[in-house]
Amino acid sequence: MKLVKPVISAALTALATTALAHTGVKDPDVKARMDGMSAIADAVKTIGLMAKGETDFDSAAIDAALAEIETRAARIPERFETEVITPKSEARPAIWDEMEAFSEKALALETLAATRQGTVASPDDLGALMGDIGTSCKSCHSEYRE
Repeated sequence: MKLVKPVISAALTALATTALAHTGVKDPDVKARMDGMSAIADAVKTIGLMAKGETDFDSAAIDAALAEIETRAARIPERFETEVITPKSEARPAIWDEMEAFSEKALALETLAATRQGTVASPDDLGALMGDIGTSCKSCHSEYRE
């Protein structure tokens, strides 16, 4: 659990930072994709707070969060169909240059969330889940997000 806590803390800090960056967005395409990513971030936060022991373990809430991640991840490619980069956008041009690879990473997150629903039976399972989600998110963000 020693290694998991820093990962969870880093993920929750990134989520808070992202929320602040999204204020004042005017372009509807950018706003839609930021809203989708924020919904994923909120779902990850639900799981992360349980993993840190800050909220009570609730397998139904975890499954609901995973279902939200699955649904929102499935929409990621369509949210990036239109190439729009504004000063508030954190999207890199590589998304549109490498749309197939970008879409595969979204599918990987969608699949992860789908396959983990119903499998988290105790708080002991949360560290691995957060690690897997973090790895999936990082694989995309490191290449495609400013």
